[in-house]
Amino acid sequence: MKTGLFQLQYEVEPRYTEQGSERGAKLSPDLEIDPSVKRFLENTNRLGYKSTLKYLQEKQLIHGDEIVIIPITTRTPEALSYRLEGQHPLLVFLSRPLHTVEKLNEMLAIANRKTADGTYLCCHSMTASLQRTLTEQRYPWGIRHLAVAWQYLWHRVCPKLRVTRQLYFSITGGKRRTMSRVEIIGRLYRAGFEVVDERFREGEFFITAHKVAPPVDDIPPTGSPIIHLRRIGKDGKEIVVHKFRTMYIYSEYVQPYIYHYQSLERGGKFKDDYRINLWGRLLRRLWIDELPMLWNIIRGDLKLVGVRPLSRQYFSLYTPELQALRIKTKPGLLPPFYYEEHTPETLDDVQESERRYLEAYLAKPFATDWRYFWGIVGNILFHRKRSK
Repeated sequence: MKTGLFQLQYEVEPRYTEQGSERGAKLSPDLEIDPSVKRFLENTNRLGYKSTLKYLQEKQLIHGDEIVIIPITTRTPEALSYRLEGQHPLLVFLSRPLHTVEKLNEMLAIANRKTADGTYLCCHSMTASLQRTLTEQRYPWGIRHLAVAWQYLWHRVCPKLRVTRQLYFSITGGKRRTMSRVEIIGRLYRAGFEVVDERFREGEFFITAHKVAPPVDDIPPTGSPIIHLRRIGKDGKEIVVHKFRTMYIYSEYVQPYIYHYQSLERGGKFKDDYRINLWGRLLRRLWIDELPMLWNIIRGDLKLVGVRPLSRQYFSLYTPELQALRIKTKPGLLPPFYYEEHTPETLDDVQESERRYLEAYLAKPFATDWRYFWGIVGNILFHRKRSK
């Protein structure tokens, strides 16, 4: 199937998809929303960009008297703010794919602040994995590896670095910039939009989301190899822990989404967590990813052995009793379930493992951590326990 994006022509497998997308959100027929919005979503949820545009033109929804859908063609947040005067149940970022917008976070934040709760947003984008697949199709063996490497450095890394960002957009206009599927979803969640439908159609990634909360007021993530994560520490205070990046950028905002649509595996981790990138799997297997957390130990935020520092989302999954028990001590680098002979199978098993450790630690702190430390070291060296 041939399709186009800013005049580029390429071949796309009609059934193309990516890990996690098939089990992601899909539009429910029982969705109770504005009838005009529901009619548009039902009539276009299998159409590509050009077909959707044709549908809007035929139905006179672009320049109709009662504007329900706004085609966002601008690349600047300021122009978008002007276009959003008034109330609209549905916004369509149509002519300009999300990955080409330089100030995307600001644009999504304005779309949130200038609309009412429950407003729906339809948008489309090119994903990094799909762009890589298309690049590999264009070039013969040998050259394609250089082309993929150049694409990664120029169209994915340079837009994220402060020293090259302005130069990149002045030269390219953002037309070939790439983002992972995880990053696209994460940016929407950070802007206060909840994804209700995602699917690949005619070589592009289409997302429907609706406004559920204000934009998150924090410092946007960077592409730095070291990430800074907000976690629950002793006495319930928020701490910032440091790790080598093992997940795609903006992964932390996708946690509520992946929890809703993915199941948990052994140890209470997400099953088939598609947020972890290729390098991340290697770093986790070698236990390298958590080395920067030694700085947290030096600062006094963590101790060597202890329960994992959890995000608020994950912390909320624990029972109130264990939550109260957890915040009586500092979290640790080496979690107690690595001490167990058999890896806990469920979240309940993890909580029971942590409860046993915490009760023993509160009774005899030094003796418990000494015993757990050598038990964990033994399991890592001789029983191949690994971080996941």
